[in-house]
Amino acid sequence: MPKQKKNVVFKLGELFCGPGGIALGALSALAETKGSHYRIEHAWASDYDKDTCDTYKKNICPDSKGSVFCKDVRELSFKNMPPIDALAFGFPCNDFSLVGEKKGIDGAFGPLYSYGVKALRHFKPKWFLAENVGGLKTANEGNTFNLILQELAESGYNVTPHLYKFEQYGVPQTRHRIIIIGIRRDLDVEFKVPFAPTKPVSCKMAIENPPIAKNAPNHEYTKMSDVVVKRLSYIKPGQNAFNATLPKSLQLNVKGATMSQIYRRLDPRKPSYTVTGSGGGGTHVYHWKEHRALTNRERARIQTFPDSFVFSGSKESARKQIGMAVPPLGAKVICEAVLKSFAGIPYPHIEQNLFFSIEENKKCRA
Repeated sequence: MPKQKKNVVFKLGELFCGPGGIALGALSALAETKGSHYRIEHAWASDYDKDTCDTYKKNICPDSKGSVFCKDVRELSFKNMPPIDALAFGFPCNDFSLVGEKKGIDGAFGPLYSYGVKALRHFKPKWFLAENVGGLKTANEGNTFNLILQELAESGYNVTPHLYKFEQYGVPQTRHRIIIIGIRRDLDVEFKVPFAPTKPVSCKMAIENPPIAKNAPNHEYTKMSDVVVKRLSYIKPGQNAFNATLPKSLQLNVKGATMSQIYRRLDPRKPSYTVTGSGGGGTHVYHWKEHRALTNRERARIQTFPDSFVFSGSKESARKQIGMAVPPLGAKVICEAVLKSFAGIPYPHIEQNLFFSIEENKKCRA
């Protein structure tokens, strides 16, 4: 008797959902074997920022806007939320970022990961995806990261952390993020880090192919002062305000600040450097040829959002949302690996995760 075909749908809940980078990638992921389909559907999402929630509602769940809870995670009542099969939480990275103050677990944002742990213990989803910056591993001499891994494992999950370099997965941007995948321990499913031997996509290719329509949403140009335009005229592709040869009148009079992204032009032959969601003058990502900052639409292209994805709020709010998001293409690759793991479909993967020590990997299987 032939094996019966089935459709397996994982209902996804999200904490700290952002504008929908993870959701867009997850909902487009698909695994198919012998007529059986494995996919992900939106169940609910939560974030504290109104513009961010509006963006998510508009693009991810326009027909069920009430499924997005726009409030502080500390005010959520899990008892009033629908059951889920999968949980994603890209908990705020401010206190673990290499650019921020690096307060770690003692900062205002550090403890927020614990709400992901609480959600796991309440909903008991079959799997989860947690995301944070690479600096998380070294925060507080690694103690913070070990604590988080331990609590996730003790919640009943086999945990597979990895530092994903998204430019290796087709994202036209050098963006490195720790993604932790957890599979509930009572399930006979093993996740392995996907290996994607793809050619790097240049920022020029991402922005110009196909050309962006002039009336595309979030494509407003930033007004540039004459001084900034003149300064950019001396900066070559790939250079910044500190390694370019600038006249003394155009040099930055800033002590101790030599960040490589200040007035840094893109190199059109390479992926972009990391798009950020905040920062003052000189941090907006600058065109390789034209003397200007990128538009939000161009930044969204580098983050792999389609032009049809519209960001709500002001230009600065949209910039923040874009910079804080997980690239949808990266999320899709990882979520498809999860689906294939459940479907029993082999896929190219990394045999040994060298980013973590043997002892750290043991803690992930507590």
